[in-house]
Amino acid sequence: MKVLKTKKLYVGDGSVKENVYIGFEGSEIVHVGDETGGTYLGEFEVVTPAFIDPHSHIGMDRAGEPWYEEEANETMDSILPYLNAEESVYMDDKAFEESVDWGVLYSVVLPGSGNMIGGRAALLRNWKRNIDEAFVKYVGVKAAMGYNPRSTTSWRGTRPYTRMGAVALFRQALSKAQADLEKMRKGKVTWDELDPISKALIPVLEGRLPFRIHVHKEDDIAIIKRLAKSFGFKYTIDHACDVHTEEGFRLIKSLGVPLIYGPIDSHPYKVELKHESYKNVKLLIENMPEVTAIMSDHPVVLQRNSYLQLRFFMKYGMSFAEAIKLITSNAAKIANINAGEVKVGKLASLVAWDGEPYVLGSTPQLVIGEGEIVRS
Repeated sequence: MKVLKTKKLYVGDGSVKENVYIGFEGSEIVHVGDETGGTYLGEFEVVTPAFIDPHSHIGMDRAGEPWYEEEANETMDSILPYLNAEESVYMDDKAFEESVDWGVLYSVVLPGSGNMIGGRAALLRNWKRNIDEAFVKYVGVKAAMGYNPRSTTSWRGTRPYTRMGAVALFRQALSKAQADLEKMRKGKVTWDELDPISKALIPVLEGRLPFRIHVHKEDDIAIIKRLAKSFGFKYTIDHACDVHTEEGFRLIKSLGVPLIYGPIDSHPYKVELKHESYKNVKLLIENMPEVTAIMSDHPVVLQRNSYLQLRFFMKYGMSFAEAIKLITSNAAKIANINAGEVKVGKLASLVAWDGEPYVLGSTPQLVIGEGEIVRS
């Protein structure tokens, strides 16, 4: 067993412990408590769970490459649920290395939002060298509402010019998949006879994968509510950056679905973001869904800096112990991974710091990914 001691432990569930020993064997934490034997790795000021980014395009939109070589959006058609995000990821994107330097060990990588349905979202281990080692699982199917899918009329395939056109394409694809699922249940068709779009959407209709829905404005969120009622799919709200009223945040909370908020430190570069402001965080805190996380949307906010967005939650009254849940335990729930908390039975993915992570100048001294020392 490998063991380290910390003066302060942010568990990841909102609690804090002092002067504890953390032991792990293989990829799993096996001890959190009093002094214990084992291979001693040292004493540190602070330990936190490794950070998890629940929404990014890291490895697809790559550092050091011109914009026209990015691979976050496939332009051949607007309904492409059968795409796999990780198949456009290069693990030699130096952003992965820099993310690991700052304790971000997991990324949910999604296709971009230029398509109404863009493909499967992949959970990746940031510290691995190739995509086979990095890939963990699929954690959703990307969809998009609002301006982005209707802004791509120059791309190939059938393209919407309006929001109502985009929603119509979305509804058409789901209706077709729903009809195909019913035919298959009745024995009228086999799985092999279904087209790739229906095959990719049936797991969503059956509740095995959620839609990960890019959406900014309150009206588009209301449309999602209507569609989910019609088709019964599970989903997350990703972004919601234009929501700026108490009524809007109450609507999101009433849906009972996870919210992946942000990015907060980005520039509002389009009309549907005209109400974006860090000041909206105050309303979010007052009306926060049970499972709320924050994103980098890398490269919109560099993933290595995603944890710095927690300062806005602290500004409006959250303790750091509570705020860190937004990039640890809550993000782990969304990504469906047994991490995000420093507890027995959880994956040994954690970060040892030389000071409080929210203090300018503090830096990780030891980063452990599933029991493997990846930075020292």
